[in-house]
Amino acid sequence: MSKLNIPPNQRIFKEGELNNAMYIILQGNVEIFFTVNNSQTRLALMKPGDFFGEMALFSSNPRSATARTITNCELAVIESKQQLENFLVKNPKFAAKMVSIMADRLAKTNELLITSMEKSVAKKIEFSTELGGDLKSDIGATG
Repeated sequence: MSKLNIPPNQRIFKEGELNNAMYIILQGNVEIFFTVNNSQTRLALMKPGDFFGEMALFSSNPRSATARTITNCELAVIESKQQLENFLVKNPKFAAKMVSIMADRLAKTNELLITSMEKSVAKKIEFSTELGGDLKSDIGATG
């Protein structure tokens, strides 16, 4: 595991990048955000003891968000599953914290997905109802 010192307002990684490292904040603050239509939405403000970027160790997908330093930061960098496993064995309290936080993040992701799906279904039902109304009048006019 290596360490990085990064000054304020510097990008650690950018959404869309392929990068397989996760980070643990030893000192400083990091902002996690994503951009849609040139508008940034903050997902989290991280502080010492927090971790981010862990999904990169488990999948080869591009980053889904951008991480940027807010203050001077010292970060521990974990670049492989093996490094993570070794770190978690040596730091069981952090392992328990990581499991709890990842479970919370998964639950929030599930909530967002369900909400998004409910909205999508509602729009389809609304569209279907509107279309059905038009079809009824069209059928009545021809039949």
